[in-house]
Amino acid sequence: PPPEAPQPTGADAQPTAANNSLIEQLEAALEERNALRDKWLRAEAELDNYRKRVQKEAEQARLYQSLPLIRELLPSLDNLHRALNAARTATQTEDLVQGVQMVVKQFEDVLTRHAIQPIAAVGEPFDPNRHEAVQQIPSADHPPMTVIQELERGYVLHDRVVRPSKVIVSSEGFRKDEG
Repeated sequence: PPPEAPQPTGADAQPTAANNSLIEQLEAALEERNALRDKWLRAEAELDNYRKRVQKEAEQARLYQSLPLIRELLPSLDNLHRALNAARTATQTEDLVQGVQMVVKQFEDVLTRHAIQPIAAVGEPFDPNRHEAVQQIPSADHPPMTVIQELERGYVLHDRVVRPSKVIVSSEGFRKDEG
């Protein structure tokens, strides 16, 4: 007959049921760890996908953010093309001027709807934050550094200058009563 397996003695002498219970607890803990690790990896992958999706959506939004403005401007551009075609055959310039004025009004209305406002210039004190002086002219009729002519209209979007007004500014001039 084969020899019997030696029986543990002393501190190693524990019942087999207790060993089985510890092994079962260890296996259960390992299964729970594996399940939680799997959940964590899935959550991390979902978060990464979410980040990529949000970044792509933000890029798309930036790329096409001006689309509503463009859609509103296109009818005005169409009317400007019509005015050009009409100018080629027009015998009276009055109708052409009136048509172009209507197109300018359409453009201004679109800009206003998008919170874009013209910068006040003529008669205003020169403001280097809102005006770009391209010339100074001596003037006895205006105080120095007053905008006396607007060459190109400037615009603001809310409180930010989109483009400064290009202006001619008065400088110290001879007074009519001097001399």
